[in-house]
Amino acid sequence: MLRQSLQQKLQQKLSPQQIQLMKLIQLPTQAFEQKLAQEIEENPALESGKEETDEFADNQEQEYDDTGTESIETDINIDDYLSDDEIPSYKLQSNNYSADDEDNQIPYSGGITFNQHLVNQLHTFSLEPQEEIIAEFVVGCIDENGYIRRTVDDIVDDLAFSENIYTDRGEVEKILGMVQQLDPAGVGARTLKECLLLQLKRKEETPERILAINILENSFELFVKKHYEKLAQRFDISKEQLKDAIHEIEKLNPKPGGAYSGNLAAIEHIVPDFTIRINEGNLELSLNARNAPSLHISKEYDNMLKGYAESKDKTKTQKDAVMFIKQKLDAAKWFIDAIKQRQQTLMVTMNAIMHYQQEYLLTGDERKLKPMVLKDIADQIGMDVSTVSRVANSKYVDTPYGTKLIKEFFSESMKNEQGEDISTREIKKILQTEIEKEDKKKPLTDEKLSQLLKEKGYLIARRTVAKYREQLDIPVARLRKKIL
Repeated sequence: MLRQSLQQKLQQKLSPQQIQLMKLIQLPTQAFEQKLAQEIEENPALESGKEETDEFADNQEQEYDDTGTESIETDINIDDYLSDDEIPSYKLQSNNYSADDEDNQIPYSGGITFNQHLVNQLHTFSLEPQEEIIAEFVVGCIDENGYIRRTVDDIVDDLAFSENIYTDRGEVEKILGMVQQLDPAGVGARTLKECLLLQLKRKEETPERILAINILENSFELFVKKHYEKLAQRFDISKEQLKDAIHEIEKLNPKPGGAYSGNLAAIEHIVPDFTIRINEGNLELSLNARNAPSLHISKEYDNMLKGYAESKDKTKTQKDAVMFIKQKLDAAKWFIDAIKQRQQTLMVTMNAIMHYQQEYLLTGDERKLKPMVLKDIADQIGMDVSTVSRVANSKYVDTPYGTKLIKEFFSESMKNEQGEDISTREIKKILQTEIEKEDKKKPLTDEKLSQLLKEKGYLIARRTVAKYREQLDIPVARLRKKIL
């Protein structure tokens, strides 16, 4: 039996333009500049810079009202297209931009790569052709920190498959020994223990270094876990002797590859999206000028449409051409509006964040940072939480206290003894301060840190202290212990 039913569904779908706008909002300054350059390259109807004359922009609608499209046999109404009826519901302009409009490029360090630096050193050895290939292959297995993460057996197998060289463990380990003689000291090690030993054995023998080598070779686990009393008992030495040996180890480099200055790597270059300044006790917000490009519709495309409207003979080719022009103009017009909406969204959101954290931004004291979540700002400006998240994500603001990631202004809240909401950032700051002041011979445990915070009016459990300590990248008390 056939049954028919009627169902009504309500669905919300984002248009492609809205999706693109969300992506534009999420982009930081440098990525936005790349997107802008790409769009200008792909769309000839879009041009950057100021227009040669304002007549076209001011009288665009009037010009095409005079020509009309009554005599054109096409379903494209140029007048309708060129009119600007679709105005966003909010103001689309903001003239508050910073003066930082320089087109700075990301600098790169010069010189040869770390790998090439090692290969060049191999030429100082007298190697047979096969040994040279094996040596270069071993060097190629060294990572940026100077370590070889592959086993000798894996290297033997890879040589057979990729280089058609059949060798054995003994020959590879012999070549590896040569590689470990290269500079910087410690390069080519397979473990941290081996890296430290390679560096110590290159230095002049002293009682302290001999003891340090003995500790690493025979009691590496005790050294890592900082069981200094057990080390002193095992080697029958005084605390002063142990202290000297530990200091010798602490002077070594655990990442020898990172010390090579010729390693080609991009130097991090942060471009702030906003600037906050203090002027006579008031906060002033400005948007980086690189986020506010000057875009306009190409005048050549305007002339093309004008010529089409005035043309008497309307061919199919002309109609196809005007369809193409309309598509490009549609895309250009939407992109310009999207840029304006992006500017407005960024300014509105950041302005709300700035006023919410006004006390902190005026003083620079992290203890003045208010608890703030995305919803607080979203409710204040009448936007979705996801929009605020896109603005805060991967964007920076230049403040009187340095360049800050906007995400850092957001934090959860906790209650103090007075029942007031306080930021978790404030608690972390106090926790960090207490750890810095502690006696390094007897570091404070998480339980003692919890008691200290309770004495200051912050009711924090031991497990919460441990979580905050890990977020601050601070090791446990045992690993913070030092021999002074």
